[in-house]
Amino acid sequence: MKVGLFGARMLTREEDVDAHALRRQGWTISAIARHLGRDRQTIRDYLNGKTMPGQHRQAPDAFVPFVEYCQQRLADDPHLWATTLFDEVRELGYPGGYSTFTRALRRFEVRPHCEPCHGARGRDVAIIAHPPGEEIQFDWVELPTPPESWGVGEHAHLLVGALAYSGKWRAVLSESADFPYLVQALDAVVRKLEGTARRWRFDRMSTVCCPSSGQITAAFAPVAKYLRFPRCAGVAD
Repeated sequence: MKVGLFGARMLTREEDVDAHALRRQGWTISAIARHLGRDRQTIRDYLNGKTMPGQHRQAPDAFVPFVEYCQQRLADDPHLWATTLFDEVRELGYPGGYSTFTRALRRFEVRPHCEPCHGARGRDVAIIAHPPGEEIQFDWVELPTPPESWGVGEHAHLLVGALAYSGKWRAVLSESADFPYLVQALDAVVRKLEGTARRWRFDRMSTVCCPSSGQITAAFAPVAKYLRFPRCAGVAD
């Protein structure tokens, strides 16, 4: 089965951020192109600033030709790992990267509902191994009626950054969770952690990613690219 390549010269904002982050980590253009499923000239144009996300008409979604196949595979096995399914569709010609693929699974609601899994949400069901320095999880915690001595107004927002491997965490108080305060708090938390990780994870944080799709926002993309932030993940599969 051979499927045509759609939008080969158009990167999503997430792929653009990933390309710049991987380049800063020392990856070659060829390695980045293979990782994202794109041609080298496309990657070179984005890295050199010749092409920017959002400047062209949105290309057809490359996942569309594979929707029916994924639906059938997940109907047969609702608990099939996304990594296994990704390997299969790559063999069939899917051009996107893994993070783009998992976002498409959620966007098209391909995985059928499973009541036991749904009921287990919010509980610790497995320990996921993370290598040292691999990931930081960021979350806002709202603290009602803070004391005046905090100097944050009527509502306090605490941005917590936790290292997945060691469990070490640091937090910063803020008077708001709006975008400018988020950027300031992110920088402060990373300084408190005395360094960053290869990947940052934000679970449905609307200032970072669109809650309905998990795609990175236009406002946060340049922040992730130019303020020495690493690769960003909107939400786990």
